[in-house]
Amino acid sequence: MSENEQDEPCDRAPPNGEILVRSVHKSDAEAVTELINLPGFRAGTLRPPYQSVEEVRKNMESPAPGALNLVVTFGGRIVASGGLNRFAGRRQHVASIGMGVHDDFTGRGFGRILLGAMVEAADDWLDIKRLELTVYTDNDIAIGLYKKFGFEQEGILKAFGFRAGTYVDAYAMGRVRA
Repeated sequence: MSENEQDEPCDRAPPNGEILVRSVHKSDAEAVTELINLPGFRAGTLRPPYQSVEEVRKNMESPAPGALNLVVTFGGRIVASGGLNRFAGRRQHVASIGMGVHDDFTGRGFGRILLGAMVEAADDWLDIKRLELTVYTDNDIAIGLYKKFGFEQEGILKAFGFRAGTYVDAYAMGRVRA
Protein backbone atom coordinates (compact mmCIF):
# COMPACT_ATOMS: atom_id res chain seq x y z
CA MET A 1 0.00 0.00 0.00
CA SER A 2 1.25 3.43 -0.81
CA GLU A 3 0.21 6.32 1.28
CA ASN A 4 -0.32 9.80 -0.06
CA GLU A 5 3.16 11.10 -0.50
CA GLN A 6 2.45 14.72 -1.37
CA ASP A 7 6.07 15.79 -1.33
CA GLU A 8 7.66 17.49 -4.32
CA PRO A 9 10.28 15.35 -6.04
CA CYS A 10 13.02 17.92 -5.57
CA ASP A 11 16.49 18.25 -4.12
CA ARG A 12 15.49 21.23 -2.00
CA ALA A 13 16.37 20.79 1.67
CA PRO A 14 13.65 21.18 4.30
CA PRO A 15 13.59 24.46 6.24
CA ASN A 16 16.11 24.95 9.02
CA GLY A 17 15.32 23.03 12.15
CA GLU A 18 16.10 19.73 13.75
CA ILE A 19 15.09 16.90 11.42
CA LEU A 20 15.22 13.36 12.70
CA VAL A 21 14.27 10.05 11.11
CA ARG A 22 13.59 7.42 13.74
CA SER A 23 11.64 4.31 14.55
CA VAL A 24 8.09 4.93 15.66
CA HIS A 25 7.58 4.74 19.43
CA LYS A 26 4.48 3.51 21.24
CA SER A 27 4.28 6.98 22.79
CA ASP A 28 3.76 8.39 19.26
CA ALA A 29 0.25 6.94 18.99
CA GLU A 30 -1.59 10.24 19.47
CA ALA A 31 0.64 12.21 17.07
CA VAL A 32 0.52 9.47 14.42
CA THR A 33 -3.27 9.25 14.76
CA GLU A 34 -3.54 13.00 14.20
CA LEU A 35 -1.28 12.69 11.15
CA ILE A 36 -3.09 9.80 9.46
CA ASN A 37 -6.50 11.40 10.03
CA LEU A 38 -5.56 14.55 8.11
CA PRO A 39 -7.61 14.85 4.90
CA GLY A 40 -4.66 15.15 2.52
CA PHE A 41 -2.68 12.36 4.16
CA ARG A 42 -5.69 10.04 4.22
CA ALA A 43 -6.68 10.80 0.60
CA GLY A 44 -3.70 8.87 -0.71
CA THR A 45 -4.17 5.85 1.51
CA LEU A 46 -6.57 2.99 2.04
CA ARG A 47 -7.17 4.12 5.62
CA PRO A 48 -10.74 4.79 6.73
CA PRO A 49 -11.49 8.19 8.25
CA TYR A 50 -11.61 8.85 11.97
CA GLN A 51 -9.19 6.23 13.19
CA SER A 52 -8.91 6.18 16.96
CA VAL A 53 -5.78 6.44 19.04
CA GLU A 54 -6.59 2.98 20.42
CA GLU A 55 -6.63 1.44 16.92
CA VAL A 56 -3.33 3.07 16.02
CA ARG A 57 -1.74 2.11 19.33
CA LYS A 58 -2.84 -1.52 18.86
CA ASN A 59 -1.22 -1.60 15.40
CA MET A 60 1.96 -0.07 16.83
CA GLU A 61 2.10 -2.68 19.58
CA SER A 62 1.74 -5.57 17.11
CA PRO A 63 3.84 -4.77 14.05
CA ALA A 64 4.16 -7.34 11.28
CA PRO A 65 7.27 -9.53 11.51
CA GLY A 66 10.18 -7.84 9.74
CA ALA A 67 8.39 -4.46 9.58
CA LEU A 68 10.26 -1.18 9.75
CA ASN A 69 8.04 1.70 10.86
CA LEU A 70 9.58 5.17 10.74
CA VAL A 71 8.63 8.76 11.41
CA VAL A 72 10.27 12.02 10.44
CA THR A 73 10.23 14.70 13.08
CA PHE A 74 10.85 18.39 12.51
CA GLY A 75 11.46 20.40 15.64
CA GLY A 76 10.10 17.47 17.66
CA ARG A 77 6.82 17.28 15.69
CA ILE A 78 5.97 14.21 13.57
CA VAL A 79 5.65 15.45 9.98
CA ALA A 80 5.83 12.16 8.04
CA SER A 81 5.44 8.46 8.63
CA GLY A 82 6.10 5.37 6.62
CA GLY A 83 6.52 1.67 6.82
CA LEU A 84 8.38 -1.09 5.09
CA ASN A 85 6.84 -4.55 5.40
CA ARG A 86 8.93 -7.53 4.40
CA PHE A 87 7.28 -10.59 2.90
CA ALA A 88 8.06 -14.16 3.98
CA GLY A 89 9.05 -17.43 2.38
CA ARG A 90 9.97 -17.31 -1.28
CA ARG A 91 9.27 -13.57 -1.27
CA GLN A 92 11.50 -12.75 1.71
CA HIS A 93 13.65 -10.66 -0.62
CA VAL A 94 10.68 -8.31 -1.21
CA ALA A 95 9.09 -5.57 0.90
CA SER A 96 6.20 -3.19 0.37
CA ILE A 97 6.36 0.50 1.23
CA GLY A 98 3.68 2.93 2.37
CA MET A 99 4.21 6.52 3.44
CA GLY A 100 2.71 9.97 3.84
CA VAL A 101 3.51 13.54 4.80
CA HIS A 102 1.59 15.91 7.09
CA ASP A 103 -0.77 18.16 5.10
CA ASP A 104 1.00 21.32 6.37
CA PHE A 105 4.50 20.06 5.51
CA THR A 106 4.20 18.83 1.92
CA GLY A 107 6.63 20.10 -0.68
CA ARG A 108 9.50 20.62 1.76
CA GLY A 109 11.50 17.44 1.17
CA PHE A 110 10.28 15.40 4.14
CA GLY A 111 8.92 12.66 1.87
CA ARG A 112 12.28 12.49 0.09
CA ILE A 113 14.03 12.13 3.44
CA LEU A 114 11.65 9.39 4.61
CA LEU A 115 11.75 7.42 1.36
CA GLY A 116 15.52 7.76 1.28
CA ALA A 117 15.78 6.29 4.78
CA MET A 118 13.55 3.34 3.88
CA VAL A 119 15.43 2.62 0.63
CA GLU A 120 18.77 2.85 2.44
CA ALA A 121 17.59 0.45 5.15
CA ALA A 122 16.28 -1.97 2.51
CA ASP A 123 19.46 -1.84 0.41
CA ASP A 124 22.21 -1.53 2.99
CA TRP A 125 20.90 -3.29 6.08
CA LEU A 126 18.00 -5.61 5.29
CA ASP A 127 19.25 -7.12 1.99
CA ILE A 128 15.91 -6.49 0.31
CA LYS A 129 16.20 -6.96 -3.44
CA ARG A 130 12.75 -5.68 -4.49
CA LEU A 131 10.58 -2.87 -3.13
CA GLU A 132 6.93 -2.56 -4.13
CA LEU A 133 4.26 0.07 -3.65
CA THR A 134 0.92 1.20 -4.97
CA VAL A 135 0.05 4.82 -5.62
CA TYR A 136 -3.15 6.39 -6.89
CA THR A 137 -2.81 7.36 -10.54
CA ASP A 138 -3.73 11.00 -9.79
CA ASN A 139 -0.92 11.48 -7.25
CA ASP A 140 1.61 12.96 -9.68
CA ILE A 141 3.87 14.37 -6.98
CA ALA A 142 4.30 11.01 -5.28
CA ILE A 143 4.80 9.24 -8.59
CA GLY A 144 7.59 11.69 -9.44
CA LEU A 145 9.28 11.09 -6.09
CA TYR A 146 9.08 7.32 -6.46
CA LYS A 147 10.55 7.48 -9.96
CA LYS A 148 13.41 9.59 -8.63
CA PHE A 149 14.28 6.66 -6.33
CA GLY A 150 14.21 4.15 -9.17
CA PHE A 151 10.65 2.86 -8.93
CA GLU A 152 9.05 1.96 -12.26
CA GLN A 153 5.40 1.60 -13.15
CA GLU A 154 4.65 -2.11 -13.56
CA GLY A 155 0.90 -2.10 -14.02
CA ILE A 156 -2.39 -0.41 -13.33
CA LEU A 157 -4.89 -1.64 -10.77
CA LYS A 158 -8.41 -0.67 -11.84
CA ALA A 159 -10.84 0.46 -9.11
CA PHE A 160 -8.08 -0.19 -6.57
CA GLY A 161 -9.51 1.90 -3.74
CA PHE A 162 -12.68 3.72 -2.76
CA ARG A 163 -12.04 7.39 -1.99
CA ALA A 164 -14.49 10.26 -1.49
CA GLY A 165 -17.39 8.34 -2.99
CA THR A 166 -15.65 7.00 -6.09
CA TYR A 167 -13.33 4.21 -7.13
CA VAL A 168 -9.76 5.21 -7.89
CA ASP A 169 -7.13 3.42 -10.00
CA ALA A 170 -3.59 2.88 -8.76
CA TYR A 171 -0.25 2.09 -10.29
CA ALA A 172 1.74 -0.89 -9.10
CA MET A 173 5.34 0.31 -8.93
CA GLY A 174 8.50 -1.61 -8.16
CA ARG A 175 12.20 -1.07 -7.66
CA VAL A 176 14.71 -3.90 -8.08
CA ARG A 177 18.17 -3.37 -6.62
CA ALA A 178 20.89 -4.29 -9.10
